[in-house]
Amino acid sequence: MNKTQHAIIIFLCALFLFNCKTDKKEALDVAPEKENWVSLFNGKDLQNWTIKIKGQPLGENYKNTFRVENGVMKVNYDEYDDTFNASYGHIYYNKVFSNYKFRMQYRFIGKQLKDGAGWATRNSGVMIHCEDPKNIGLNQDFPVSIEVQLLGGLDKGERPTGNLCTPGTNVVMNNELFTPHCVNSSSKTYNGDQWLNLEIEVRNDSIIKHFINGENVLTYTKPQIGGSVDFNQDYWKDKEGHPLKKGYISLQSESHPVEFKNIEILEL
Repeated sequence: MNKTQHAIIIFLCALFLFNCKTDKKEALDVAPEKENWVSLFNGKDLQNWTIKIKGQPLGENYKNTFRVENGVMKVNYDEYDDTFNASYGHIYYNKVFSNYKFRMQYRFIGKQLKDGAGWATRNSGVMIHCEDPKNIGLNQDFPVSIEVQLLGGLDKGERPTGNLCTPGTNVVMNNELFTPHCVNSSSKTYNGDQWLNLEIEVRNDSIIKHFINGENVLTYTKPQIGGSVDFNQDYWKDKEGHPLKKGYISLQSESHPVEFKNIEILEL
């Protein structure tokens, strides 16, 4: 190897090392794209939310069931006469969503009203792909929707949260149509009044995932109309099997006090 060849090799090696360093620096300089999470709850009032409680007209906040205090949306029954009387309620955000991630924090507090159903103790939920609240019947218990069921522990036994219930709907699990009304997730049991982090990933009518404290606890696919419906049965029967591609999001009141905060959405 002569001097000229040696010099060329040294130059090429130096150029290679320089390019590697430049590529690494450029990679470090490119910040990851910031996710544009949007708050659905302003922490001050119920602006952009619509209430529907069984037996009451749309928009009537019966006995101040849903309220805002100290930046928290509360389901509270202190104005009731200690009886629930099957006054199942939902509060709907005023926009339809299809592809998104939804997240919030929730916790159960206090005691259930004395005539609340046994299954409703420390029980609430997030309803996704909901029917239009304007179509909810006066005495309809629940919207046709997919329910991400939220359960608090009872200080004994196992009671997972982030489960699935299907009012007027079905889904596919393990490549088979799943028709039972509810199925448990793989989450831990959470007792007491601790705040928990819930996240839901919704991809139109393809796949839905539930996360509790960052852990994927349930996954299923192909949400669709099906199963029993307690209102307007002929209308929904004609739509059985139709895919659920979009809908409203609502939060439940089912006779046990519950609180929600940091309610956000990331549209995909």
